[in-house]
Amino acid sequence: MVRLNLIQSLPLIAALLLPATLTAQERVKLTVEQPTGGSVTVSPEPGADGTVSKGSTVTIHATPAKGYMLDGIYATVNGPWAYYNECCAPESLLVMRDNMTVGASFRPKKEFADLNITNNVVYARPGKKALRYDVYSPRGARRLPIIIIVHGGGWSSNTEDIMRGMGRTLAQSGRYVVFSIDYRFIGKGDGEDTPVEMYQIIEDVYGAIAHILEHAAQYGGDATRVFITGDSAGGHLSASAINFADRIGDGGFGRQAGVWEFRPTYMPAGKTTAEVRDMICSSLLGAIPTYPVLTAGLLSRWDKSAQEKIKAVTPLYYIPDAKVRRVPQLIIRGMQDGLIKDEDMRLYCDSMQAKGQDIKYLQVGGIGHAFFDWRHDPRSQQTFDKYARPQIEIILSFCDNILKERAAEQSKTKSSR
Repeated sequence: MVRLNLIQSLPLIAALLLPATLTAQERVKLTVEQPTGGSVTVSPEPGADGTVSKGSTVTIHATPAKGYMLDGIYATVNGPWAYYNECCAPESLLVMRDNMTVGASFRPKKEFADLNITNNVVYARPGKKALRYDVYSPRGARRLPIIIIVHGGGWSSNTEDIMRGMGRTLAQSGRYVVFSIDYRFIGKGDGEDTPVEMYQIIEDVYGAIAHILEHAAQYGGDATRVFITGDSAGGHLSASAINFADRIGDGGFGRQAGVWEFRPTYMPAGKTTAEVRDMICSSLLGAIPTYPVLTAGLLSRWDKSAQEKIKAVTPLYYIPDAKVRRVPQLIIRGMQDGLIKDEDMRLYCDSMQAKGQDIKYLQVGGIGHAFFDWRHDPRSQQTFDKYARPQIEIILSFCDNILKERAAEQSKTKSSR
């Protein structure tokens, strides 16, 4: 499936936005990096001086060589470390805001010979942006448990493509079908006329889960055995998804005093919201939030709403009692993370234990934030290999153990009848 991805400006580079008017003489440099394993072309081509008109739109097209597959198209501003965007589609549209470098990365097909990869499945379109997920399924998969990944990026950048390394690695275990999901950006980050609020992003996550459960079998997944993970903002959303699941409903979010309910962006035909709630509550068996936002501090930076509304989207304040619903979780944080604080993680773990929930907290030495992300450059991939891959093995063991405990409980229940 071809996806044309309009690369949008991010808050960190808001200064690059175009002025109200441009003169025809304004030019910006477009540098095309030619990769190994394939080629990249741009249309229209830059002039002899390597420049194009500022504000113009160019199409980036990536073609893999024989024996290779596309990993991702990228566009960068101010060097290779100030990322503008990446996408896994063979074509991408780019609005030229400033001097930019574009290129693509390719991987040998044999690396993923044991996988079926499906990109850009649309699950909902609540606003201007179609919401999608990617699927990584072991070949021959049949009724395998599911892991859902929610990407990070401050609720305002990246797409599901940034988690492709994690998705492929988890699925290559041969034990899980993996879905990596996208969602709306906070505020007007997607060009919406009405700002998107945090609760609506959570509704997008529930919509993705509902769509995945409905279609799991066609990818070899078991809709009754599901785990969810995510990094940074996605860590917040993964913890929210499992903690808040019993608040899925039609009551609205704050329309009535004390009522903070979430209605999934996607609803399966013929299903009531109560049925979807029960299905998600029973299917979600555990969560693995990585360097996650779990307390109200960072959430308050994005939303200046009343404190009660902020609390309603903060995982710390809505941990179910284990006697009512179990929500086992594994928290992973880099010890050098300057954004996500150790004390916040420990506060959350203490609150989970107070509710009788199973909680594990793992700190990774020598690394800070965002090490589960996968980008085109060797440095990022080396970071992923060194720090993310070992933790992915721990994530798999965490999920495996929950499944074993669940199977033992079900066997015990059957034998006692």
